[in-house]
Amino acid sequence: MSERRKHHVEVPWLEIAVAVVGILLLAGLVLAIPALRHAAVAAVHGETSEVRHQIQSLGAGGPLIITGLAVIHSVVPYPAEIVNAAAGFAYGFFGGLGIVAVGWMISALICYWFGSGVARPLLDRWFGTERFEHFERMVERGGVTLLIALRLLPIVPFSLISAAAGAAHVPLGRYCWTTAVGFLPITALAVYLGTRLEGIRFTDPAVIGAVVGVVLLLLVANWIIKRSGADDDGGVGEAAPETAPTSSPGASEKAP
Repeated sequence: MSERRKHHVEVPWLEIAVAVVGILLLAGLVLAIPALRHAAVAAVHGETSEVRHQIQSLGAGGPLIITGLAVIHSVVPYPAEIVNAAAGFAYGFFGGLGIVAVGWMISALICYWFGSGVARPLLDRWFGTERFEHFERMVERGGVTLLIALRLLPIVPFSLISAAAGAAHVPLGRYCWTTAVGFLPITALAVYLGTRLEGIRFTDPAVIGAVVGVVLLLLVANWIIKRSGADDDGGVGEAAPETAPTSSPGASEKAP
């Protein structure tokens, strides 16, 4: 079966369809709401102060839209830093961080539910069987420190780790607090950079400090993963070798 899987590449029609629908919904949302339409036009022309004004003019709708974008991320992958920076730009550091923190926790819970309750073939198709099983085994072996470390790596999809934790039956309480602790540092840095978006200069000590902070977080996360030994079957993002079928997706016999 592994040979057939290697040579038979299926077109991911489901993923493509969901992504297209998500893009169309977002485009429709922008076109339907005048303030968002004006903000999009201002962004294209580089009028950052007008972008902020239009988003803030939405009142309570602004935070709801940002939260909704975070929730959409659970099924439509895109760079999360875009939403984080936009929130910081429009609402300041603490306001923006509070809004996106709520949004990402809701998104994380949705993905966790996908992993623990949705039919496994759908998850395998969505993320790729070998890739998903690889991260599921990492979560099972690595424990609390690995759950936190994986959240520090922006190259690892947020929804993938969330679904893998659900499939591995990580206790909900542990999942929630490790998710919050793990995503807050990177999220806070992105929100902060968003607050500096207007008139940003790469020579700004604050910007340099934020970039250095991101690099340090990546190094710490990589060190934790290597030290934990949970990634012995390959690097982060690499496919795990084929394993013998077991009675359950999270069976302990699968060596990470």
